Amino acid sequence: MDLGLSGRVYLVTGASSGVGLATAAALLREGASVAACARDGERLRHALDRLPRTGGAQAHVGACDVVDGAAVADFTAAAHARLGRLDGVVNNAGRSLMAPVADTTEEQWREEFELKIFSVLNTVRAAGPYLRASDAPAVVNVNAILARQPEPRLGATSAARAALLNLTKTLSADLAPIRVNSVALGLIDTGQWRRRYEAAADGRGYAEWSARIAADRGIALGRFGRAEEIAYPIIALLSPHASYVTGATLDVGGGVARYV
Repeated sequence: MDLGLSGRVYLVTGASSGVGLATAAALLREGASVAACARDGERLRHALDRLPRTGGAQAHVGACDVVDGAAVADFTAAAHARLGRLDGVVNNAGRSLMAPVADTTEEQWREEFELKIFSVLNTVRAAGPYLRASDAPAVVNVNAILARQPEPRLGATSAARAALLNLTKTLSADLAPIRVNSVALGLIDTGQWRRRYEAAADGRGYAEWSARIAADRGIALGRFGRAEEIAYPIIALLSPHASYVTGATLDVGGGVARYV
Protein backbone atom coordinates (compact mmCIF):
# COMPACT_ATOMS: atom_id res chain seq x y z
CA MET A 1 0.00 0.00 0.00
CA ASP A 2 1.25 3.47 -0.89
CA LEU A 3 1.13 5.51 2.32
CA GLY A 4 1.18 8.80 0.40
CA LEU A 5 4.37 10.00 2.09
CA SER A 6 6.55 10.39 -1.01
CA GLY A 7 7.60 13.98 -1.62
CA ARG A 8 6.60 15.08 1.86
CA VAL A 9 8.88 16.27 4.67
CA TYR A 10 8.91 15.14 8.30
CA LEU A 11 10.88 16.28 11.33
CA VAL A 12 12.07 13.51 13.65
CA THR A 13 13.66 14.20 17.03
CA GLY A 14 15.92 11.80 18.90
CA ALA A 15 16.80 10.31 15.53
CA SER A 16 20.34 9.02 16.09
CA SER A 17 19.32 5.56 17.31
CA GLY A 18 16.45 3.27 18.28
CA VAL A 19 12.90 4.22 17.36
CA GLY A 20 13.90 7.64 16.04
CA LEU A 21 16.46 6.24 13.62
CA ALA A 22 14.10 3.46 12.53
CA THR A 23 11.37 6.04 11.87
CA ALA A 24 13.72 8.20 9.80
CA ALA A 25 14.77 5.10 7.84
CA ALA A 26 11.15 4.10 7.17
CA LEU A 27 10.26 7.59 5.96
CA LEU A 28 13.25 7.74 3.61
CA ARG A 29 12.29 4.32 2.18
CA GLU A 30 8.80 5.67 1.52
CA GLY A 31 10.26 8.58 -0.47
CA ALA A 32 9.77 11.24 2.21
CA SER A 33 12.52 13.68 3.16
CA VAL A 34 13.53 13.89 6.79
CA ALA A 35 14.74 16.69 9.04
CA ALA A 36 16.48 14.69 11.76
CA CYS A 37 17.92 16.05 14.97
CA ALA A 38 19.61 14.70 18.08
CA ARG A 39 22.00 16.02 20.68
CA ASP A 40 24.94 14.19 19.07
CA GLY A 41 24.92 15.58 15.54
CA GLU A 42 27.98 13.66 14.36
CA ARG A 43 26.56 10.30 15.45
CA LEU A 44 23.27 11.19 13.79
CA ARG A 45 24.94 12.21 10.53
CA HIS A 46 26.92 8.99 10.42
CA ALA A 47 23.78 6.91 11.05
CA LEU A 48 21.66 8.63 8.39
CA ASP A 49 24.39 8.58 5.76
CA ARG A 50 24.04 4.77 5.66
CA LEU A 51 20.29 4.71 5.14
CA PRO A 52 18.82 3.88 1.72
CA ARG A 53 16.49 6.45 0.16
CA THR A 54 13.74 6.24 -2.42
CA GLY A 55 13.30 8.75 -5.20
CA GLY A 56 14.42 12.24 -4.36
CA ALA A 57 14.23 11.82 -0.58
CA GLN A 58 16.70 14.02 1.27
CA ALA A 59 17.93 14.30 4.83
CA HIS A 60 18.63 17.51 6.71
CA VAL A 61 20.64 16.66 9.82
CA GLY A 62 21.58 18.79 12.80
CA ALA A 63 22.57 18.74 16.45
CA CYS A 64 19.74 20.05 18.61
CA ASP A 65 18.75 19.78 22.25
CA VAL A 66 14.96 19.67 22.12
CA VAL A 67 14.55 21.18 25.59
CA ASP A 68 16.14 24.37 24.20
CA GLY A 69 13.26 26.21 22.53
CA ALA A 70 15.50 28.63 20.60
CA ALA A 71 17.63 25.78 19.24
CA VAL A 72 14.52 23.89 18.12
CA ALA A 73 13.17 26.99 16.38
CA ASP A 74 16.49 27.54 14.57
CA PHE A 75 16.74 23.90 13.47
CA THR A 76 13.14 23.83 12.24
CA ALA A 77 13.56 27.05 10.27
CA ALA A 78 16.79 25.79 8.68
CA ALA A 79 15.16 22.48 7.77
CA HIS A 80 12.19 24.26 6.17
CA ALA A 81 14.50 26.58 4.25
CA ARG A 82 16.44 23.65 2.84
CA LEU A 83 13.63 21.14 2.23
CA GLY A 84 10.94 23.64 1.26
CA ARG A 85 8.03 22.35 3.34
CA LEU A 86 7.06 20.50 6.51
CA ASP A 87 4.21 18.00 6.72
CA GLY A 88 4.70 16.39 10.10
CA VAL A 89 6.65 15.97 13.31
CA VAL A 90 7.65 12.88 15.27
CA ASN A 91 8.46 13.78 18.86
CA ASN A 92 10.67 10.91 19.95
CA ALA A 93 13.20 12.33 22.42
CA GLY A 94 12.98 10.46 25.70
CA ARG A 95 14.45 8.04 28.17
CA SER A 96 13.43 6.22 31.34
CA LEU A 97 14.66 7.30 34.75
CA MET A 98 14.85 4.27 37.06
CA ALA A 99 14.71 5.32 40.70
CA PRO A 100 12.25 5.04 43.60
CA VAL A 101 10.29 8.24 44.16
CA ALA A 102 12.05 8.72 47.51
CA ASP A 103 15.43 8.74 45.74
CA THR A 104 14.40 10.96 42.83
CA THR A 105 15.69 14.50 43.21
CA GLU A 106 13.72 17.63 42.37
CA GLU A 107 16.17 18.28 39.54
CA GLN A 108 15.49 14.82 38.09
CA TRP A 109 11.74 15.41 38.25
CA ARG A 110 12.18 18.66 36.37
CA GLU A 111 14.45 17.04 33.79
CA GLU A 112 11.85 14.34 33.10
CA PHE A 113 9.13 16.90 32.46
CA GLU A 114 11.46 19.10 30.41
CA LEU A 115 12.25 16.17 28.14
CA LYS A 116 8.78 14.60 27.91
CA ILE A 117 6.61 17.75 27.87
CA PHE A 118 8.56 20.89 27.03
CA SER A 119 10.40 19.22 24.17
CA VAL A 120 7.02 18.52 22.55
CA LEU A 121 5.82 22.06 23.16
CA ASN A 122 9.04 23.41 21.63
CA THR A 123 8.67 21.41 18.42
CA VAL A 124 4.97 22.09 17.88
CA ARG A 125 5.51 25.80 18.47
CA ALA A 126 8.39 25.90 16.01
CA ALA A 127 6.74 23.68 13.40
CA GLY A 128 3.18 24.98 13.71
CA PRO A 129 3.32 27.76 11.07
CA TYR A 130 4.93 25.42 8.53
CA LEU A 131 2.52 22.55 9.27
CA ARG A 132 -0.47 24.81 8.64
CA ALA A 133 0.72 25.23 5.06
CA SER A 134 0.55 21.45 4.49
CA ASP A 135 -2.50 19.70 3.06
CA ALA A 136 -1.99 16.78 5.50
CA PRO A 137 -0.27 18.04 8.67
CA ALA A 138 0.33 15.55 11.48
CA VAL A 139 2.20 15.17 14.75
CA VAL A 140 3.01 11.85 16.42
CA ASN A 141 4.27 11.81 20.01
CA VAL A 142 6.21 8.72 21.02
CA ASN A 143 4.90 7.84 24.47
CA ALA A 144 4.89 4.70 26.63
CA ILE A 145 2.39 2.32 28.16
CA LEU A 146 3.72 3.67 31.48
CA ALA A 147 1.39 6.61 30.89
CA ARG A 148 -1.54 4.37 31.84
CA GLN A 149 0.26 1.52 33.57
CA PRO A 150 2.91 2.98 35.92
CA GLU A 151 5.55 0.76 37.48
CA PRO A 152 7.65 0.83 40.65
CA ARG A 153 11.00 2.65 40.35
CA LEU A 154 9.67 4.59 37.35
CA GLY A 155 7.59 7.17 39.19
CA ALA A 156 8.95 10.32 37.54
CA THR A 157 8.94 8.81 34.07
CA SER A 158 5.43 7.39 34.51
CA ALA A 159 4.10 10.75 35.68
CA ALA A 160 5.71 12.60 32.79
CA ARG A 161 4.35 10.01 30.34
CA ALA A 162 0.85 10.46 31.78
CA ALA A 163 1.20 14.20 31.29
CA LEU A 164 2.21 13.64 27.66
CA LEU A 165 -0.87 11.47 27.11
CA ASN A 166 -3.03 14.34 28.38
CA LEU A 167 -1.09 16.93 26.36
CA THR A 168 -1.52 14.90 23.17
CA LYS A 169 -5.29 14.94 23.59
CA THR A 170 -5.30 18.68 24.32
CA LEU A 171 -3.09 19.49 21.33
CA SER A 172 -5.34 17.49 19.02
CA ALA A 173 -8.10 19.98 19.78
CA ASP A 174 -6.02 23.14 20.07
CA LEU A 175 -3.99 22.58 16.89
CA ALA A 176 -6.75 21.20 14.63
CA PRO A 177 -6.79 20.66 11.70
CA ILE A 178 -3.24 19.52 12.44
CA ARG A 179 -3.72 15.92 13.56
CA VAL A 180 -1.97 14.97 16.82
CA ASN A 181 -1.69 11.34 17.91
CA SER A 182 0.67 9.17 19.92
CA VAL A 183 2.02 5.66 20.12
CA ALA A 184 2.42 4.00 23.53
CA LEU A 185 5.42 1.69 23.60
CA GLY A 186 6.07 -1.35 25.69
CA LEU A 187 9.50 -2.93 26.05
CA ILE A 188 11.55 -2.18 22.94
CA ASP A 189 14.98 -3.61 22.18
CA THR A 190 17.05 -0.43 22.21
CA GLY A 191 20.36 0.70 23.60
CA GLN A 192 18.79 1.36 26.99
CA TRP A 193 17.95 -2.33 27.46
CA ARG A 194 21.33 -3.42 26.10
CA ARG A 195 23.00 -1.23 28.74
CA ARG A 196 20.81 -2.72 31.47
CA TYR A 197 21.78 -6.19 30.31
CA GLU A 198 25.48 -5.33 30.45
CA ALA A 199 25.03 -3.91 33.94
CA ALA A 200 23.23 -7.07 35.10
CA ALA A 201 26.13 -9.33 34.02
CA ASP A 202 24.41 -12.50 35.27
CA GLY A 203 25.99 -14.91 32.79
CA ARG A 204 22.97 -15.37 30.52
CA GLY A 205 22.96 -14.39 26.86
CA TYR A 206 20.96 -11.32 25.88
CA ALA A 207 18.24 -13.36 24.13
CA GLU A 208 17.64 -15.52 27.22
CA TRP A 209 17.84 -12.54 29.57
CA SER A 210 15.35 -10.44 27.57
CA ALA A 211 12.98 -13.39 27.07
CA ARG A 212 12.89 -13.91 30.84
CA ILE A 213 12.00 -10.26 31.37
CA ALA A 214 9.30 -10.49 28.69
CA ALA A 215 7.81 -13.51 30.46
CA ASP A 216 7.99 -11.84 33.87
CA ARG A 217 6.26 -8.72 32.52
CA GLY A 218 3.51 -10.77 30.88
CA ILE A 219 4.17 -9.68 27.30
CA ALA A 220 1.72 -11.75 25.25
CA LEU A 221 4.08 -12.07 22.27
CA GLY A 222 6.87 -13.26 24.56
CA ARG A 223 9.64 -10.89 23.48
CA PHE A 224 10.81 -7.29 23.29
CA GLY A 225 9.69 -5.25 20.31
CA ARG A 226 12.06 -4.10 17.58
CA ALA A 227 12.50 -0.44 16.67
CA GLU A 228 11.24 -0.99 13.13
CA GLU A 229 8.04 -2.51 14.53
CA ILE A 230 7.36 0.89 16.10
CA ALA A 231 8.41 2.94 13.08
CA TYR A 232 5.68 1.69 10.77
CA PRO A 233 2.77 2.41 13.14
CA ILE A 234 4.26 5.90 13.52
CA ILE A 235 4.44 6.59 9.80
CA ALA A 236 0.98 5.09 9.32
CA LEU A 237 -0.34 7.78 11.69
CA LEU A 238 1.57 10.41 9.70
CA SER A 239 0.06 9.18 6.45
CA PRO A 240 -2.69 11.21 4.75
CA HIS A 241 -4.68 7.96 4.73
CA ALA A 242 -5.12 8.43 8.50
CA SER A 243 -6.81 11.76 7.84
CA TYR A 244 -9.69 11.19 10.31
CA VAL A 245 -7.52 9.97 13.20
CA THR A 246 -6.59 12.54 15.83
CA GLY A 247 -6.30 12.58 19.62
CA ALA A 248 -5.72 8.82 19.56
CA THR A 249 -3.08 6.69 21.25
CA LEU A 250 -2.05 3.42 19.63
CA ASP A 251 -0.62 0.75 21.94
CA VAL A 252 2.45 -0.92 20.43
CA GLY A 253 3.52 -3.15 23.28
CA GLY A 254 3.16 -6.74 22.17
CA GLY A 255 0.21 -7.25 24.52
CA VAL A 256 1.84 -6.03 27.74
CA ALA A 257 -0.92 -3.50 28.53
CA ARG A 258 -3.42 -4.61 31.15
CA TYR A 259 -5.84 -1.70 30.87
CA VAL A 260 -8.88 -1.57 28.55
